Amino acid sequence: MWDGIIYVIAQILTFIANLVGDWGLAIIILTAIIRILLTPLTVSSTRSMAKMQVLQPKMMEIQERYADDPQRMNLEMQKFYSENKFNPLGGCLPTLIQMPVFFALFSVLRYQIPSSACFYGIFESLALSPNGAVLELGWAGAWLYIVFDLAFGVLTLIPMLLNQQATESMQGQQTKIMGIVMALMMMWFGWSVPIGVVLYYVTSSAWGVVQQVFITRKVTEKAKAEEAERLANQPVNINVVRRERKQRPHKKS
Repeated sequence: MWDGIIYVIAQILTFIANLVGDWGLAIIILTAIIRILLTPLTVSSTRSMAKMQVLQPKMMEIQERYADDPQRMNLEMQKFYSENKFNPLGGCLPTLIQMPVFFALFSVLRYQIPSSACFYGIFESLALSPNGAVLELGWAGAWLYIVFDLAFGVLTLIPMLLNQQATESMQGQQTKIMGIVMALMMMWFGWSVPIGVVLYYVTSSAWGVVQQVFITRKVTEKAKAEEAERLANQPVNINVVRRERKQRPHKKS
């Protein structure tokens, strides 16, 4: 199955490259096609994440109430998800779908494209990594490879910072720290992968940031408002706990 995915990506990329005459432009076009196809799923994922933010206080309330009973907590959380028609993994689907393409592209660029494949002379070889470019061209000759590797990390951090505005201060601080760690990890990863893979990720992430600024925020605000209104109009369930009466001690005769 994995070989099949690699074969499909290789064929599509080769077709686009033959059509436009450049492998780097072919990667950008392939990225745009994937992002356009994922747009409906991205919108659905955004609504799911917005819904989670609105439901977060109630979820935390359940976790605190049944902190001493993990089994009961899991049952109550499943019941809560079912009643509110919420899928906690809904926000991860676009990323999960892109991961096979990301790693398949890694194999295609490293083993299957011509060694002369370049991006309009900007990158001499799309199969060359930033680390390899420094070794072959020197730091001065590989400066653009290094810039793209830095963008590889920065464009991982920006979406997290944009999402931070919708979180509480403490949680937002944790998100910021996690984002910085993720950005450093991505730069470390990008240092040794083909620059064509970095080009794909940078293009996809830049698309995502623009989409988040101009589209996602509107979808998020609308989804939050709709969910808040639904919760406000939801009937209030009151759990009444009846106290057990203790039996009075009988008087000794």
